Amino acid sequence: MAATVLRVVHDLRRGRFLKLSALVAAGVLVVSACGGPDLGKQNFARTTVPAASGDSPASSGPITDPAVASAALRPVQPCQFVDQASLAVLGTADGDPTPSSVRFDDCRNKVKDPGGKEISVDAQVGTLVTFASSKGTGQVGGLPQVEVKDTTGTSCTVSALTSRDPDLGISFLIDYAGGDPCRAGRTLLTPAVQKLHSSPQKYAEAKGSLIDVDPCSVLTDAAVAPVIKNAKAGASSLHSCVWGTSASVTVLFFPSTPPLEGDGWVKADVGAPSQAFQKQGATGSSDCRIQWQHRPWQDGSVEVAQVQYTNYDTKPETDDPCGKALGLAKQVAPKLPQP
Repeated sequence: MAATVLRVVHDLRRGRFLKLSALVAAGVLVVSACGGPDLGKQNFARTTVPAASGDSPASSGPITDPAVASAALRPVQPCQFVDQASLAVLGTADGDPTPSSVRFDDCRNKVKDPGGKEISVDAQVGTLVTFASSKGTGQVGGLPQVEVKDTTGTSCTVSALTSRDPDLGISFLIDYAGGDPCRAGRTLLTPAVQKLHSSPQKYAEAKGSLIDVDPCSVLTDAAVAPVIKNAKAGASSLHSCVWGTSASVTVLFFPSTPPLEGDGWVKADVGAPSQAFQKQGATGSSDCRIQWQHRPWQDGSVEVAQVQYTNYDTKPETDDPCGKALGLAKQVAPKLPQP
């Protein structure tokens, strides 16, 4: 049988670039397969994880908690929420968590519950929260809680909103065929919010890092106006910002392998200290990405800055996608901190 769940953008495989169209979307469909009777679910049915959070009503007003402001959350390490100690409340973790190779704010791990059933856990900090207005289930640590469960009951996303308009939050994406995934998510969310309010682990400070940069601050609405009229900046995560909808400009900061020439990527000049590259999309829409290495990151990867222009309402031959993206990238590059 196949199960589908609407969830915020998941991790992508390590590659030379990150497709921003996936980040701009409010959610994507994640499909998991299962077959045959689930005997483990009968033996260990929804009793392995204690209930937690979400019992009190939450305010619908603005979120003004300084501990979860975007600037405070950008340098927070997501792996601290899915390490072995954090997952002990669910069972035994398989090992150390695995940070995303293409996102600063995403980390995952797996844990076995006391009955031996596997729970997959993905923690995301400052991600878009879908159905925030209709799927509220109370509050956790003073923050609105949102819970979105798939139709089969095997997957659930549990979030604590950290901002409204846009709706961003800390989220746990749970796959748990052997028990109650929402209950597992709530159990992890409560101590995570407590940690955000006390002393969360943060990435080490590094001169000129993109980690702390607000992506919406490096382009003005006026700068985007010649490309997309009347477009307003809107955060799509802590490290990405979008102007427009069907026609859009996106600025994204992410870790990756160093950008290189080849596979459609050609050299471009944005005025940055390192070589920039551009690539026009292969689809029928007008699309182009400009990216360049900003500074070293960790484990051989680097911090990458990317500017993308996409217009689904026109064809590239009647547009100038790379010309538009390049013009905006030249305005972004000098605004970035110097390494």
